[in-house]
Formats: sequence, C-alpha cells, structure tokens
Amino acid sequence: MKALVIATLALLGSFSAVAAQNEPQSALIKQGEYLARAGDCVACHTAKGGKPFAGGLPMETPIGVIYSTNITPDKSGIGTYSFDDFDKAVRHGIAQNGSTLYPAMPYPSYARVNQADMQALYAYFMKGVEPVAQENKAVDIPWPLSMRWPLAMWRELFAPAVEDFTPVAGQDPVVSRGAYLVEGLGHCGACHTPRALTMQEKALSAADGSVFLSGSAPLEGWIAKNLRGDHKDGLGSWDEEQLVQFLKTGRSDRSAVFGGMSDVIVHSMQYMSESDLTAIARYLKSLPAVDPADTPHRYDPSVADALWNGDDSKRGAAVYIDNCAACHRTDGHGYTRVFPALAGNPVLQSNDPTSLIHIVLKGGTLPATHTAPSTFTMPAFDWRLSDQEVADVVNFIRTSWGNKGEDVKPEDVKKLRE
Repeated sequence: MKALVIATLALLGSFSAVAAQNEPQSALIKQGEYLARAGDCVACHTAKGGKPFAGGLPMETPIGVIYSTNITPDKSGIGTYSFDDFDKAVRHGIAQNGSTLYPAMPYPSYARVNQADMQALYAYFMKGVEPVAQENKAVDIPWPLSMRWPLAMWRELFAPAVEDFTPVAGQDPVVSRGAYLVEGLGHCGACHTPRALTMQEKALSAADGSVFLSGSAPLEGWIAKNLRGDHKDGLGSWDEEQLVQFLKTGRSDRSAVFGGMSDVIVHSMQYMSESDLTAIARYLKSLPAVDPADTPHRYDPSVADALWNGDDSKRGAAVYIDNCAACHRTDGHGYTRVFPALAGNPVLQSNDPTSLIHIVLKGGTLPATHTAPSTFTMPAFDWRLSDQEVADVVNFIRTSWGNKGEDVKPEDVKKLRE
C-alpha cells in the first residue's frame, strides 16, 4: 500500500510538472493569438468561404492579381518553418526558399515588431492554428512583371531595417503603445498612406512627416481616408472616446464603417483590449493636420430649411429626397449609431469622391460586432439611378449642410460603374 501511495504521488507530481511547463507555452500561444488579431492576419490569409489562414484570397495590384499564402502549420503552409524562417518572412519579406515576398505582405511595417511578439506569433501559428493541406496559388501576373528578382531590388531600396520598436524619448507611454500598434502590427499605413509610382509607402511612421496616414489613392473602389488631424477630411472632428467606440463597434455617434475597414473591425479591432484601442486613438489624435489652415466644420442650415419648406430646387435635392432622406434626414444628421450623419462627414469631403460614389452605386452593410450586434444595410442604387443622377446627388451631399467637396461629373460615375 505504501508503495502504491508513493507511486501515485510521484505520478501526480509528474502531471503537475508537465502542467507547469505547459502554462507558459499556453500563455505564449494566447498572446500570439491576440497579436495575430491585432495584425488582422486572418483577413488577408483566408479566402471567402475558405478555412482560416489557408490562403487563396485574390488581391488586386497594379500589375495583376496575387493570392495570399497558406500560413497554417501544414507542410503546404509554414509547417516546416523554423522561427528564423518565420521571422525572415514576416519582418524581412524573405520566404523560406529565399525569394522576396510581394509587398502586399506588409513587412515594411512589420519590420518594427518586437522580437518577443514575434516569438508569441510563431507559437500561435505553429501550435494554436489548425493545419490545412492547401497548396498556394500561382500569381496571375503577366511575364515579365511576374519575375521575382526585381522584388529583391525593391526590398533593398524601400524596406526599412529590421529593428525592435523604440518609443520616442519622453513620449506618453499610451501614445507610444499606439504608435507601436499603428505603425507596426496594425500596418495602418499600408492602406492609409499614399504610395509612390514604385509602389512603396511614402512614409512609414509619424517621424516621416505629414504624408503618413494622410489617405490613399483608390483601391478596389474605395479610398482609405486621412487619419490625421484635418477637420475637413481627417479625424480633427473626432474625440478619443468616439474613435475608441468606432474601432470597437464599427460605429460612432455620427459615423459608420464601410468598405475594407469593415473587415478590420470584424476580424481585428473588436477583439482588442480597451487599453490598446485607447492607445491607438490617442496616437492618431496626436498627429497634426496635413493642412495647417484647416478649420472645423460649421453647420449651414440653409439647405435643411429649404427642404423642410418643400424647396428641392437645388440640383440633386429631389434625388436625395426620394432616395436618401428617410435614413440620413433632410438636415443631414442621420440617426445615432444607425445611419451615419452626412453633415460634416470627412469621408464625403475628401478630394477624391470614389468611396462616396461607390457606396451610392453598390450600397453597403454595417456589420455586427460583439458589442453592437445589430446590422443595417444601405441598398445599391446602380440599377435605379443614372450616371447623371448619381453625380447630382453626390454633389448635393458634398455641398450641403456646410460640406465643402468638389464637383463630381457623370463620367466619374460611369468609370466606377464599369
């Protein structure tokens, strides 16, 4: 009996030792899962209807279509990758076979991710992700543009040196955390910073000047908006609390998410901690305006008064009354956290009206999130409105209630419609 008790205690002790050894690994995997959410890895590496992280999502580029790769721990994915292989791919843009990755993989941003976070990401992708046997798709890019060797030259010219993120001396720690997330894992500049003709981002951090996060050129029918302090087309009219609410729920008191940013909210932002969302918001609010002469929006009630009194003589007003006013109201204020306000909306006043034309033509759905489970859909009007009518209503919206947007021509609508 004594021997049995001793053996039992020894067995329990060994189980406890194994459990104690597994606890740090489990914590590392959990941390890696959170970081993968922060980096929104699933959005690009999961095809519509496909298994998570198995790749195959088509991505349009100026030279053709490329497909995201399988990053599950199967041998057809990254199952044979050592940590060094993983680190080279994520932060250096170099695949296991030595070839350079297309910069659709935002390794110029990931170059500043800390080594400790890379270890956590590796643990998650190797131990926390289900392996999926799925071969990678070849790119749909015509020769000679499909040749890989020029990518190595591009990487040498434009990718930054890989080094752990270093906070600015004396900076608010919350702002520093926000900078790390926005400039690194969040890779916000990949969409929200304009690119040069050679396709590199014109700036990779706030230290590179006011072009950073100042908005992008159209991609797949959408504009990634200015995230700097401009009131007209940036975040100047937003406060920190509104930004946190938007990032967490996809909606604020006066705005609602649409386009590619919907996926970011659904797959990434809604899972982030309140402290990290606050850090991101505070960092973005620290960025000065591109235009030093920019001033806050001033509401002009003249159009609202005219519509209230039955005067729809302004060009586009009748189209607006028939198709838009029920949700966005004749005063342009919309309905809180349901239908976004149009008055003073920075998306509607940007120099490039692509996003506004696109959403009028194709409609959009406000996605449900854990903390805002309701969903609302704006219908598409491409079947109902002519190019001229779309141009008229877009111009009406961009020049009413104090908005100051430039005119849109029917040809602009026709181009997007096609």
